[in-house]
Amino acid sequence: MVGLSGPALLPDEAAFLARVRPVGIILFGRNVTTAEAVTALVRDARDACNPAFVLMDQEGGRVQRLRPPLAQRMPAAAAIGAVYAKNPEAGERAAYLAGRLIAADLAPYGINMPCLPVADVPVPGGHDVIGDRAYADDPAAVARLAGAAIAGVLAGGAIPVMKHCPGHGRAMVDSHFDLPRVTADRAALETDFAPFRALSACPAAMTAHLLYEAIDGARPGTLSPVVTALIREEIGFDGLLMTDDISMEALSGGVADRGVAALEAGVDVVLHCNGDFDEMRALGEALPPITAAADARVARALAARSAPTVHDVDGLRAEFAACLNAP
Repeated sequence: MVGLSGPALLPDEAAFLARVRPVGIILFGRNVTTAEAVTALVRDARDACNPAFVLMDQEGGRVQRLRPPLAQRMPAAAAIGAVYAKNPEAGERAAYLAGRLIAADLAPYGINMPCLPVADVPVPGGHDVIGDRAYADDPAAVARLAGAAIAGVLAGGAIPVMKHCPGHGRAMVDSHFDLPRVTADRAALETDFAPFRALSACPAAMTAHLLYEAIDGARPGTLSPVVTALIREEIGFDGLLMTDDISMEALSGGVADRGVAALEAGVDVVLHCNGDFDEMRALGEALPPITAAADARVARALAARSAPTVHDVDGLRAEFAACLNAP
């Protein structure tokens, strides 16, 4: 899965997509200008390689790539968690409606894979790279709310991606720039794993670039076959497993080497986000075709979503506002 450099597909990018045929493309703020331009960019990418997935980080709060007037402004997950803390029924419904409305906002642009929910459980003193992106610091509440958001996204005809498996809440540094080292023992890590175990039926998940000393003291989760085995066997996740952005500086070595190591560790798909064409080309040359097992998980992810239906979206927005303001 690859990012693109700007608001229009460049000829070199179109040729690359046609040759490599990535399973997905991901859009960021740099790709967003007008509604017409976003629609054209997605259309041109589909014409070039017909990707199964068009991704976008659209959690709400500070991680929302489409904003008004192109999409509704959505609250951060922590705001929904605050509603849940005082009114669990309203909070859970708000989480569902947020997922449903985000899917509705993205659908007109051809974006079918919003990268949410965050199922991480933050700990005191953790870096705010997660912060208010998390629903709560209680794993049971996180599981309920993230599960509701997954259901909402699926009901909206899109495919959710839960993040960041097996847990990013203990990071003390930002994995965009440094490698977080988690020193907690296995018993403590069960708190982090719990939401992902409860949500193991989610169609897709994203790895965490964290080094868990109690699991694999030598390799970050994304590059560790031991961590992948834990995700598959102990957590029980058998959906499409993608890396977090392989260009993030938590990982060392060349980008192509990182991608190869991730696949060798058992991840299904490598995600490269920054739109750097030289890095994309290096990955395209280094990575093998998708495996049969990963291709089957792609098909299952696509089949998990509901068929598109007509909904009273304005009515859902009004209900969502009411849930956020519930006593």
